[in-house]
Amino acid sequence: MKYLSKLHKILDSGQFAVTAEIGPPKHASVEGVKHHAHMMKDYVDATNITDCQTAIVRISSIATGVHVLGAGIEPIVQMTCRDRNRIAMQADILGAYCLGMRNMLCLSGDHQKFGNHPTSKNVYDVDSMQLIQALRRMRDDKVFFSGEEIKECEPRFFIGAVANPFADPFEYRIDRLEKKVEAGAQFIQTQCIFDMERFERFMEKVRERGIDQRVHILAGLTPLKSWRGAKYMQSNVSGMIVPDSIVERLKSAEDPKKEGVDLCIEQIKYVREKIKGVHGVHVMAIAWEEIVPEIVERSGLYPRPQVDPSELE
Repeated sequence: MKYLSKLHKILDSGQFAVTAEIGPPKHASVEGVKHHAHMMKDYVDATNITDCQTAIVRISSIATGVHVLGAGIEPIVQMTCRDRNRIAMQADILGAYCLGMRNMLCLSGDHQKFGNHPTSKNVYDVDSMQLIQALRRMRDDKVFFSGEEIKECEPRFFIGAVANPFADPFEYRIDRLEKKVEAGAQFIQTQCIFDMERFERFMEKVRERGIDQRVHILAGLTPLKSWRGAKYMQSNVSGMIVPDSIVERLKSAEDPKKEGVDLCIEQIKYVREKIKGVHGVHVMAIAWEEIVPEIVERSGLYPRPQVDPSELE
């Protein structure tokens, strides 16, 4: 069997995957991106390239992905529905594929009011569910969003989506996840997990419906640098639950950064060993990419599996 990407092969073969994240800069130099990519390349199977995260203007995810690919890491290009109509989306999908991208993560995108152009118009010509479905149809049915035939070289992406186990209503989270899988999502990356008890309940519901047998779920985990950062997330980030015990643990630590890394490693080991249905971890070291190799190595996830290029499409 030929696989669409290295990440696809690793997940389908039952190995525990590791992905990370690189945020493009707010300027036109990619030296920082290249530095982070070279540093991470032996420690992750692929890395997300965010698409103007928090609605702030940055180098495009596709252009950044070219440099990450050149540094030796397989990119996961994010595409948000906020900024493009279906014509621009399809143009970027074709463009990303012809530049060597093979993984795409479909998401709605942060509302523009949170970014540096709050009066800009959002688009949302299609939503994330429709984008997943349309991307699958471009690959499998060889048709554009309109139904027109793609006569040659259809874009064959390994399709990803996101899930938030912590937003309310809780039961709807499972329904929404299942709809994304039915639309064509092949792997899922979750929101940052700090409330392990709630995530366990989420995964229990996922297993009850057999969703973990139909899609690869990667648990999102974030190393915290300080108790103030944890408190900020607890109080100001919608759809995220940070237990008081974590805030207090960091507050009482002699070295909060070390404690944050230790906590992240504990969480990785826990989801890997204790929670059935989790197929990998997505390490979101926000503005702290340098810590990813240490986290991966100390979590027992290094070295990473190798994939024969001949097995890929």
